[in-house]
Amino acid sequence: MADKAQIALLEDGRRLHLHHGPIDIIALAEVEAAEVEAAYAQAGKRFASILDELVAELPRLRRPIDAARPLLKGSVARRMASAVWPHRAAFVTPMAAVAGAVADEVLAALTEGRDVTRVYVNNGGDIAFHLAPGQSFDAGIVDDADAPALDARVRLSHAMPVRGLATSGWRGRSHSLGVADAVTVLARCAAEADAAATLIANAVDVDHPAITRVPANSLSDDSDLGDLPVTVAVGELPARAVERALAAGLARADAMQAEGLIFAAYLSLRGRVETAGGEARLRAAGSAA
Repeated sequence: MADKAQIALLEDGRRLHLHHGPIDIIALAEVEAAEVEAAYAQAGKRFASILDELVAELPRLRRPIDAARPLLKGSVARRMASAVWPHRAAFVTPMAAVAGAVADEVLAALTEGRDVTRVYVNNGGDIAFHLAPGQSFDAGIVDDADAPALDARVRLSHAMPVRGLATSGWRGRSHSLGVADAVTVLARCAAEADAAATLIANAVDVDHPAITRVPANSLSDDSDLGDLPVTVAVGELPARAVERALAAGLARADAMQAEGLIFAAYLSLRGRVETAGGEARLRAAGSAA
């Protein structure tokens, strides 16, 4: 790649900023003071080569998963393939898990051999985190990235089998086949959450004249979605259409949760919300803790 990875502390002196091409990460580690510099150095060293490694295998990563598991060299690429492999019956490429897989890789590098209490690695909203026994995080959920507000919250604890959170929807950074404003998923790692959120958001769908779709490759020549129609605008939808779209997405989320592929999911469309996985304690913002 022509550019180089940018690795620096933010002005607060506590958070690490990692930027390279389309990857933009904010990480925070709560560790012993003597460990912080070493932990961040480990994360930065690993991050520096991630984008080049992904670019080297990009043609294969953009191909749909089929009956043959892809043979990939890079550790991030292998994380991506592993995350989408259980969903191979649907149309999915390893790129559905790229942001989460990068977050997982940086988290693994940052925590290796370090005595850490709490860590998060936030790659554009797809988050990998580490929690020591007795620790927890409170995470906020935003339904509309164009008008960000705290719409729901979840407390993530060490005892939960969750170390990743990801959000997808037609308003997000990546193209979506569905109409969900936002689908947030909790899973064992960020790559698995990323893949599941993508597919559940695709399933939140309905046919209606208020929805505008265009071929993915008309927006990006090298899109892994090819000429599949992706959503670019959603107008006013009648209540019944919203209900049908959410029901379709919820059925997909419930199936994933029953198979143990996700811990919980939060689905939002036009102010209506559905959740899968009652144990997750997903709550509307402002409700009692």
